[in-house]
Amino acid sequence: SPFVHAECVKTKNLVHGREIQAAASGDSCEFGSMKYFLLCSIGGIMSCGSTHTFVVPLDLVKCRLQVDSAKYKNIGNGFKVTIAEEGYMGLTKGWGPTLMEFFADIALCPFEAAKVKIQTTPGFANSFREAVPKIMAEGGVGTFYKGLVPLWMRQIPYTMMKFACFERTVELLYAHVVPKPRSDCNKAEQLGVTFVAGYIAGVFCAVVSHPADVVVSKLNQAKGSTAMDVAKSLGFMGMWNGLTPRIIMIGTLTALQWFIYDGVKVALGIPRPPPPEMPASLRGK
Repeated sequence: SPFVHAECVKTKNLVHGREIQAAASGDSCEFGSMKYFLLCSIGGIMSCGSTHTFVVPLDLVKCRLQVDSAKYKNIGNGFKVTIAEEGYMGLTKGWGPTLMEFFADIALCPFEAAKVKIQTTPGFANSFREAVPKIMAEGGVGTFYKGLVPLWMRQIPYTMMKFACFERTVELLYAHVVPKPRSDCNKAEQLGVTFVAGYIAGVFCAVVSHPADVVVSKLNQAKGSTAMDVAKSLGFMGMWNGLTPRIIMIGTLTALQWFIYDGVKVALGIPRPPPPEMPASLRGK
């Protein structure tokens, strides 16, 4: 139909016009387009997968502090004992399942169970492929999911804090610390603010989600225990074991995630509109 053809040509011209406008502004795509979301997905995978893998040695020591504080007394001692018993490669245990943490929690749970089991049970397994059949033999498929509820209790507050605290910290840094408006800052300066805000957000993320993280670690090590059993055996103070290395780990992790994600957006020319501001009328109230 000529009418359909005309509409197709008109739509094509509109899209082409947006692409020309985006190219002129230095952006590779239109904000909110399918290409925009696909490129953002690439940035998300690169930032989360790479950073979680990067901090595996610290994560390993943190998990061991949580489940065996008598043997692993602090961060330095944890690294020292692990290297003495298993060599430097022992610090990389659990990197495979850790790399998969960009999946949703239900898909994440089996990987988390395998990771903790590898990291906290001496001689259990050295790889994800080796750990899976052993975990299956211990208690079947359900063993992979016994930590799902405490995992939700860890991940949901963690994620809420990660975004809310990051955005608010960025606003406060530009309002009270950075000596010029965001629009006057170059890309390197904006990425610097992103890193600092990400680290601050990571500290709060670590604190609000830590008790549940300790329960997840202990639960995947202890056979036949429930989350409530583990919480009771640990007590209130026991659920804060390993907080210092986790603050360092999550602070570094979150800062790098936001930095890499924002850096990928810069490198790929993805539009980076400033965060929405509160209307003046509402700010006055």
